[in-house]
Amino acid sequence: MNRRNPAFQHIDLDVWPSVDSGALSPDKAAFFKRRRQAIDAYVSGASLRNIEEETGINSRQLYRTLNRCLLPAEDGRMYGYRALIKYDRVVTYSRQERISETHLQSKTGLAGAFTLLMESYPALHQWLSQKIKRYAIRIVQVHTEGTLKIRLKGIKNLHTSFIIQCRGAGITADEYPFNTEHLGIRSLTNFVKRDLLTHYEQAAHAAGAKNLKGLPQPQAATQKAATYPYQVVEFDGHRLDVRLKIVIQDPLGLEQEFEIERIWLLVIIDVCTRAVLGYHLVLSREYSRYDVIKTIEKAISPHIPRTFTLNGVSYGAAGGFPSGKLPELGYAIWERIRLDNAKANLSNETITALCEFIGCTVDAGPPHQPDDRPYIERFFGTIASTLSSRMPGYTGSSPTDVRRALGDVKGNIRLFVSLSDMEELMEASIALYNATPHAGLNGKSPLEAMTYFIRAKSQLLLWLPEPKRKTMCLMQTPHRCRVRGYLPQGTRGHITLFQVRYTNQVLAASGTLLGKDLRIYYNSDDLRTVRAFLHDGTEIGVLKAQGAWGEIVHDLKLRREIMKMRGKKKLGFSISQEFIDQFVDAKKTKAKRSRRAASDLERTLRTLAGAPTTKASSAKSKNSSPRVPSTDEIEVGEIVTSSEKKVEPQHLTIGFGFTSAL
Repeated sequence: MNRRNPAFQHIDLDVWPSVDSGALSPDKAAFFKRRRQAIDAYVSGASLRNIEEETGINSRQLYRTLNRCLLPAEDGRMYGYRALIKYDRVVTYSRQERISETHLQSKTGLAGAFTLLMESYPALHQWLSQKIKRYAIRIVQVHTEGTLKIRLKGIKNLHTSFIIQCRGAGITADEYPFNTEHLGIRSLTNFVKRDLLTHYEQAAHAAGAKNLKGLPQPQAATQKAATYPYQVVEFDGHRLDVRLKIVIQDPLGLEQEFEIERIWLLVIIDVCTRAVLGYHLVLSREYSRYDVIKTIEKAISPHIPRTFTLNGVSYGAAGGFPSGKLPELGYAIWERIRLDNAKANLSNETITALCEFIGCTVDAGPPHQPDDRPYIERFFGTIASTLSSRMPGYTGSSPTDVRRALGDVKGNIRLFVSLSDMEELMEASIALYNATPHAGLNGKSPLEAMTYFIRAKSQLLLWLPEPKRKTMCLMQTPHRCRVRGYLPQGTRGHITLFQVRYTNQVLAASGTLLGKDLRIYYNSDDLRTVRAFLHDGTEIGVLKAQGAWGEIVHDLKLRREIMKMRGKKKLGFSISQEFIDQFVDAKKTKAKRSRRAASDLERTLRTLAGAPTTKASSAKSKNSSPRVPSTDEIEVGEIVTSSEKKVEPQHLTIGFGFTSAL
């Protein structure tokens, strides 16, 4: 062996783990310094003869020492200078001699017997490793003062199964572990401890940890702290740990109560000032990309104050939201946003809205690492402790949470908080949070910190351009639709979006647009109208859905549900007020048996009566769910010119090109 060995060609001593020679005894320190001097001289290019004359280490000893230094250690790194310490082993002891009767009688000389058993029976070793990975053993940490002391729960059951596996492997009674007094239980315990503690993640989960903390991330050193507002914001969703209900009044004025599923709270919070910029409550079981975009829109747009109906609930003297207290923050945008790897967060529509429409950078962060977004996670903890945990029907943070039993209403749904009350309480709680002194802000509240940066220091921010403020619908990803028309039948130009025809006067009066692709922007909460642009960006205008689809307020989920019924031949008549009443009654029947159906019922009622410019009178219900409006009570969309004239049925023919969708 010589310098031509490839392993010795490129040795980088800078990456070798070093040793504090001051902690060694004089004998070990002298031994270590001679070998370190020999290694350094060899790497610098000195000859073997000179190295031997200066250190007394010949070539054979030098090459053996180099091989020891290049071996991998248990921590994943190479041994490096650590292999030069006298009497330290770099290779695990491997027993070669079989256990004899002399060893059993003297109870000595059994070192390495369990390791030899694992090497002789690989199937037994694989079975034991699988048991450890599946958490058949639980760890109880006693303390960490000095030597780590832990207790293993379940080791006796594991040892019983281990003995059964040994018999199945063909081990006889005169072989290890059957020829020992305790059948190798102490060796098994030491093996399990060593295997668990070698992999910290495995040991932590065996001890009951749900999330691992403190692992340095490679990019953490390059992330700079936010030094001014709107530099970095964080977004995340939290499912409230509280059971809610909805209250609906029938035509006779009698109240009907239904329990719904737990709702989602989506929040955007500023990192520098800890101020909540905007939030959105979602009734669905899982929030979608449309809900994420809705939260972004609420965080950018100026805050609209809410009218409270609960006694004693208000914003307070200092409570509120940044864009409401400081009007100049209306349409202010951020530079970077941190979010997790949820599908709704990383969808094409969400990324397009953030990167192209707003113009910020997106930091998705590592998966399963909530500590990467500590500020919003801490905010969710505050909401849980100050709001959710104080309500009847609180589900607790885990099945063993004592507050779960304290908040149990014993099946009495009347004690649940209604959805409308929760909305008011959430609005007031977040407004109060923005006005509460924060320890991370040196005793200032988030609103005070925001005011200091914006007005006292005149911090420069970025704002959404004026043209984009008027076209917030462009935040959505455009949907491509082709203009269809049939000259022989006289069918005028139109597009088909989600199985419904859309057109306007410009599209229907010209034949030059037939066959061209349009870029369609729509609001998923109100599909009565959409906005159309040509491929070169020229606006066509607002397209209106034909038939009753253009009069009754509906969202994308409701339309797909009705179209699904039509496809299954469950819908044999056109959309009318009678059909809407029957549709809602069917949902009420399902809501009595399912919380998911109750949530769907509330979402449907709000969609049918929640138009931005609707004139429909609100329902007389505890949760403020408006009555299902008729077609003669609803205006067109938010963008269509309002008309107080009653909508009359139109007699259309193929020649005019306007046909009902159903």
